[in-house]
Amino acid sequence: MNLKNILIIKLSSIGDVVHALPVSYELKKAWPDSHITWVVEPVSRDIVAMDPCVDDIVVFEKQKFRSLGGILSHVGPLKREIRRRTYDLVLDLQGLFKSAAIAWLAEAPNGRKLGPVDMREGSAHVSRPVVGPHAHDHVIERYLDVVRSLGVSVPYAPDGSAVHFPIDVPATALAGAAARFRQAGADMKNPYVALPIGANWPTKRWPEENLAAFANILYDHELIPVLVGGGAVDEGRAAKIASLMEIPPVDLVGKLSFPELAATFQHAAAVLGPDTGICHLAIALQAPTVMLMGPTIPERTGPYGPYGHLLLADRPCVRCFSRACPKGLDCLGVISAESAWQELEKILC
Repeated sequence: MNLKNILIIKLSSIGDVVHALPVSYELKKAWPDSHITWVVEPVSRDIVAMDPCVDDIVVFEKQKFRSLGGILSHVGPLKREIRRRTYDLVLDLQGLFKSAAIAWLAEAPNGRKLGPVDMREGSAHVSRPVVGPHAHDHVIERYLDVVRSLGVSVPYAPDGSAVHFPIDVPATALAGAAARFRQAGADMKNPYVALPIGANWPTKRWPEENLAAFANILYDHELIPVLVGGGAVDEGRAAKIASLMEIPPVDLVGKLSFPELAATFQHAAAVLGPDTGICHLAIALQAPTVMLMGPTIPERTGPYGPYGHLLLADRPCVRCFSRACPKGLDCLGVISAESAWQELEKILC
């Protein structure tokens, strides 16, 4: 089999896109002369741009397709951009209606359109779901099963240590991150712990009080707490955390580009945060990371590989997969600052 042109469709979220990066690595390793095009939404474009295995990026702006008029206006240009190449392989790793529509637009004369085992919303009618040997394992292995189905020998280790994340952080990103630190009154050369503070689901967020107490513990151990994230919710949380502390943390929420954030993770003593995309990015960058989890399923989307460590909320109802707790509990509130420090202390650089 000779694959010259490959299309990967993985649109969002940030964590999902990070989990799909090993697919590009294994494809490029098997077919080094192949041209890989990746379709992605704007929020995750900068993640894919740091993948040296990807040759071309098509940005899918979902908001432009929310109305009939928008579809009629924008489907033509999208179709032309996707059809600049004829593909030997199309991988719909999103497995939803929107990604299936993009896969349908792609020309693949041999009909080789594949997706992971858990395709939904009719996407299996466009791309064939692959039920591989790791159909019930971590989502990264489910994606890699699609590559394995092509006859590629993709290595596997139960602890995730065989997975390779192809990410090249631009050399300019470190200088940019250092400048952001200086603007916040800090020196990046001093030891610090990066703290992603946000998450889309309220049940994934560690309470501000716990975060403030944990940041105080970091100061007690001569480590600088550095808050990272983005958006109005995270900015509000950062302000609340700072108000609860005697010495304010370094607040870089909303101030870092993705490459600068990546550089920040690479030079951190450690990272601690919830099950969110940028925490998965930290693990992919081999930053020692403790991930706090409660409502989501560690076996499916938890920290994967030797650099990720799990701290699971001690509740009988964990893994409920609820965005808002039906019992009215603050899911991660049961994880104390002291227990988080004990876990982090085990992996500090």
